[in-house]
Amino acid sequence: MGRILGVDYGDVRVGLALSDTTKLIASPFKTIQNKNSGLLISKLKEIISENDVESIVVGFPIGMKGQDTNQTVKVKDFIQSLSTLCLPIFLEDERLSSIAAKKSLFMENIKTGHNKEIIDQRAAAIVLQQFLDRIRTK
Repeated sequence: MGRILGVDYGDVRVGLALSDTTKLIASPFKTIQNKNSGLLISKLKEIISENDVESIVVGFPIGMKGQDTNQTVKVKDFIQSLSTLCLPIFLEDERLSSIAAKKSLFMENIKTGHNKEIIDQRAAAIVLQQFLDRIRTK
């Protein structure tokens, strides 16, 4: 049984999370630097191969009123690049996921100022867990 990769795309960093093989639990995995599209896709390809990933969930940024934002356009371009990996790609509303990630770290007494990579991973895990919970209740 394969895993699902959760992705929180950012201009500077990309947070990643992985599901367990039963697809019940999402866990923060790692953060990779987003230096250019080709390098990012290459790193994701390695991660997908090493972790038996069978599908990808991308956090999709939607404005609070449901409108597209500047980041929405960037994520759409990223998704286009991801499609070269020939895996199913699902979109999950990521509104407030970074805020929830920061709050969870704050509750654990982990400072968020210098831990942006941890925030990105945690945001990816939140988005992936939302997706896992939603597909389990269908």
